[in-house]
Amino acid sequence: MTETKVKSILVNKLNFSQDALYKLDIYCKEVIEYNKKFNLISKSTENSIWDRHVLDSAQLVSFINFEDESSLSDLGTGAGFPGLVLAIFNKNPKFHVKLYEKSKVKIKFLRAVCEKLNIKANIYENDYANHNINSKYIVSRAFKKLDEHIKISREIIQVKHKLIILKGKNAKMEIKNLSKKLNYSYVLKESITSPGSKIIILDINK
Repeated sequence: MTETKVKSILVNKLNFSQDALYKLDIYCKEVIEYNKKFNLISKSTENSIWDRHVLDSAQLVSFINFEDESSLSDLGTGAGFPGLVLAIFNKNPKFHVKLYEKSKVKIKFLRAVCEKLNIKANIYENDYANHNINSKYIVSRAFKKLDEHIKISREIIQVKHKLIILKGKNAKMEIKNLSKKLNYSYVLKESITSPGSKIIILDINK
């Protein structure tokens, strides 16, 4: 999918503003520039960064109410996908985006981009387990296997929350393997970027 096509979807289907597009454009350039020295994303995906990384992350805005006075946490955000893309989309000063990452290199990159583009996001160093997390929405991408993720969500997150996970073509199999012991309601949504990939949405009651 071309950059132009992705930008059209961002604006016309996902309601990204022109200011958000401007910031995403610079963000992508910063990722690729930083990637020359440090491994932020796979170099094989640099040419498809707009659909493989940006749009893949951006589609999650459809499942989050940014008008809430609450927050979302991205566990293992890496270079900021999906959390930083969601922070760029967010226009509500009372809705907080929290990014958790243990790599010092990636933390440095995230802080530099947020400062350069005036992106409002809270960045937390070290592993997610070292923090008290109480967000209404928990998002992740290329983070953990589903059973591990649910265990973390159940044991670490301190409040009732919606768990939103970007998964590849193995999503159905992971759900199937968990179905007998899965005590939470869940929904599978089709990814708009990759045929066969899914978005898993679970309601975790505490």
